[in-house]
Amino acid sequence: MTTLELIAKAFAEDLPGPDVTTDNLNSKEKIGYAFLVAKQDIKLSGCELFEKSILFQSPHASIKWFFKDGDTVLNTQKIASIYGNLVPILKAERVALNFLGFLSGIATMTHSFVSASKSPHLKILDTRKTIPLYREWTKKAVIDGGGHNHRMNLSDMVLIKENHIRIAGSITAAIEQIRPHHSQPLEVEVTSIAEVEEALAAGAERLLFDNMSNSEIAQALDLVPETVITEASGNMTRERIAALSEYPGLDAISVGAITHSAANADLSLLFDF
Repeated sequence: MTTLELIAKAFAEDLPGPDVTTDNLNSKEKIGYAFLVAKQDIKLSGCELFEKSILFQSPHASIKWFFKDGDTVLNTQKIASIYGNLVPILKAERVALNFLGFLSGIATMTHSFVSASKSPHLKILDTRKTIPLYREWTKKAVIDGGGHNHRMNLSDMVLIKENHIRIAGSITAAIEQIRPHHSQPLEVEVTSIAEVEEALAAGAERLLFDNMSNSEIAQALDLVPETVITEASGNMTRERIAALSEYPGLDAISVGAITHSAANADLSLLFDF
């Protein structure tokens, strides 16, 4: 789905007929400014969707940005100004703010987790736990927040998880069955020291420590050679990331919450004449 298609569907949902409030104000034109203002400290993401949403309803509006995606915006700061006919801009307001608030919320939460790490080498990764059809924008918001993308989709890379192992019969069998068909590094989700040992013996190039305790992760890292990439996931908090970031040999932490549980950033569009 293209950006324009996404925006068009959003307005078809929010404006399926006339705007029975705005259209009955007896004012077809009201020239002035609208200021986009932050109501909390945020990492900004989604500027393109916001701008194109405004222009979808008000194509002659003039938009000036004071910040860009990835920038830190402080509470009460003006993010952008919009000049033009405020009547159609009023109709675009909620859809535009919904996009920007959703994506800036993800970027802000991502930045919070990234800043918790004490290691400049530890990557905070996203997951595929995204709203269907919004993945491209969601994962860009993670980048804007200072995080990194894991695989974009099931076609990107091999990640052998619990149910794959159950279908194959074992970690070893899963690797042996997939290896002839895939030349890229294989990642295996492991939940115990025994599974770590089996995955390493079978030739896994990347390990995902899933819902293992900090002490189990430390023990596992002692077994893993430097050539194997390591990742931890499951019930991650800022405090836990701070602790795990000091573990030698841990390359990444994946956090599903940054894309499925981020609160919308608080933003406002204020009109002025």
